[in-house]
Amino acid sequence: MKFEKWNLPAAAPAVAELEQAGYPALLSAVLAAHGITDDAAARAFLQIDDTLTLSPFLMKDMDRAVRRIRQAMEKGQHIAVFGDYDVDGITATAILVDYLRRCGAEVSHYIPRRIEDGYGLSADALGTLRSRGVELVVSVDCGITGVEEVDYAASLGMDVVVTDHHECKEELPRAAAVVDPHRPDCPYPFKHLAGCGVALKLVLALGGEENREALLTRYCPLAAVGTVADVMLMTGENRTIVARGLSHIADSDFIGLRALLQETGLLQKEITSVQIGFVLAPRINAAGRMGEADRAADLMLCKDPIRAQALARELCDLNRQRQAVEQEIYAQAIDMIEAMPAQERHALVLADRRWHQGVVGIVASRLSEKYACPSFMIHISGHTGKGSCRSWGGFNLFAALEECSDLLLGFGGHELAAGFTIEEENIPAFRARMNQCVLRFMDGRPATSALDVDVMLRRPELVTLWEVEQLRRLEPYGNGNGRPLFCLPGVTLERVQGVGQNRHLKLLFSKGASQLEGIFFSVTPQQCPVRPGERVDVAFYLQINEFRGSRTVQLQVVDLRPSLQCSAREEESLLLVRRLKQGQAPAYKDALRMLPSRQQCVAAWRYLQQAAGGGPVQLFTLPFLRRLSAAIPGTDSFLRGCFCMELFCERGLLQRKTDSEHMTLCLSPGQEKVDLERSVYWQALVDNIKGK
Repeated sequence: MKFEKWNLPAAAPAVAELEQAGYPALLSAVLAAHGITDDAAARAFLQIDDTLTLSPFLMKDMDRAVRRIRQAMEKGQHIAVFGDYDVDGITATAILVDYLRRCGAEVSHYIPRRIEDGYGLSADALGTLRSRGVELVVSVDCGITGVEEVDYAASLGMDVVVTDHHECKEELPRAAAVVDPHRPDCPYPFKHLAGCGVALKLVLALGGEENREALLTRYCPLAAVGTVADVMLMTGENRTIVARGLSHIADSDFIGLRALLQETGLLQKEITSVQIGFVLAPRINAAGRMGEADRAADLMLCKDPIRAQALARELCDLNRQRQAVEQEIYAQAIDMIEAMPAQERHALVLADRRWHQGVVGIVASRLSEKYACPSFMIHISGHTGKGSCRSWGGFNLFAALEECSDLLLGFGGHELAAGFTIEEENIPAFRARMNQCVLRFMDGRPATSALDVDVMLRRPELVTLWEVEQLRRLEPYGNGNGRPLFCLPGVTLERVQGVGQNRHLKLLFSKGASQLEGIFFSVTPQQCPVRPGERVDVAFYLQINEFRGSRTVQLQVVDLRPSLQCSAREEESLLLVRRLKQGQAPAYKDALRMLPSRQQCVAAWRYLQQAAGGGPVQLFTLPFLRRLSAAIPGTDSFLRGCFCMELFCERGLLQRKTDSEHMTLCLSPGQEKVDLERSVYWQALVDNIKGK
């Protein structure tokens, strides 16, 4: 199992009113899981505004930003758009550069190199821009913490307009304008725009109300990609931006974006937010991570179809290189973590000189998911480390970095993801303090990787192509409107097959007359936690697999575990054993079924010795009983396995503690020679049979 705990819905959702109103069964179940149980609430939830109605001038300093940019255009001043090397920064750069060029401005763009330049505004970069004749710098997706850098630009005779969406520190840059919805004095009601969303608002302000719809149609595809990639809250204006962007992305005016869709095989498909997040975004990000961010920006702004195709192929090649480097770093990090003491594993602070600075952020995300805690990955060069960190469980990274600011050379970001620089000698102190921050946040509770299931499916026959297609009405998915996670309990795993050079699993499940295919990514056949023929619980997303013109439903498996749901026969067996323990004699035929042979007792004991011989071991009760029964030859093996467990415990061979799901087993030392037939349980069965 990938997750230690599955958080399942407490009760079946109330879907009757939704289904009566005409909503499909699966869609009704997901809506009800969100607390939406009537037609009016469902309509409101599914409704997406088709335009952005909030005036961009509600943002603090937007008027000043527009005034200074228009002044630069009127005077023919050279403008530079200063972006960031991630997807949000690159799409924000492309939006603003394209608009200014279409207005006839003299404009260039600058994307810092992740390794050489670092994040955000820098004195060296600003000096370079000034030497090229730039008189106005407009930052996108960065700049809000660049107080000294903006002052330096002013000393060079260069103005700066800051547009950003990251958290602010106490002191704001002394810029010509500072546009950031997170400014404490900014009245803009929607605080969750990505950097590209703020850039889009700037373009709308520059273009005027009369051009709003045309500008939204042109730029929402780019803004949709950046918003999804930056994992912004998928409500309000973000939902409008992404929905409108998706509707126009395949025929976007940006030929570079279309070339990337073509290269990834998405151009002829219905593109969703999931495909942006898992297909497009990693390829655009790969350019920045591998030190080639300019290639991604050049692709988004490219006007030559042939050049665009070449750049799209280069981004896909860079992504493959990134994947190989990422896997190597991940394996090294796992080895380091396994050797760490427990008190240093509340927050994973890892550092190494070998690591590629551009890839450590992705590895931090994977580590946070695996170990259920915040992760901090630091690339050391010289005496300084550059770190990327990812949150877990609601831990506020930005606030924690502020608390550790005396140990840092600098930091920036937001609650869920951030970056920082640190002297190598301060890393041990930073590790200790960050672990204390997380321990305090967790209030002493141990970290547990948990999977939150939205909907329990009892009827697999509901999983049809039409039902799954109707789930698209919930799009766009994202932070705050997650892709619905389903669970089918008690299905039989029929087949396990390695695919993709055995890096993934193709699975076949059955329940009753229904059969469902599944794909379990990044799990090898050796890592599969269950075996063919076993009853399992499967947690999954629903998707449509398109292959050679055929469209079929596929379960995208998120986790798999031995089923914790009793079958009718298992429930009957557990009830019989429970009644026997309470002193209720079973019926003659049930006593015959329950009483094991000597051979069966020996087989059960040997399996228990193997399972619990190394000391106390915690197991899932029901799956363990199934595997115990599989080791017992003959008929009624589950019933006899349950009886053997009680028999061994009653005779002192075995110690056991149980809760609702788990059982802890420990063999009793020096108690292997025991007469089982003297057990009160054994005698009760024998007496019942003889009495007959």
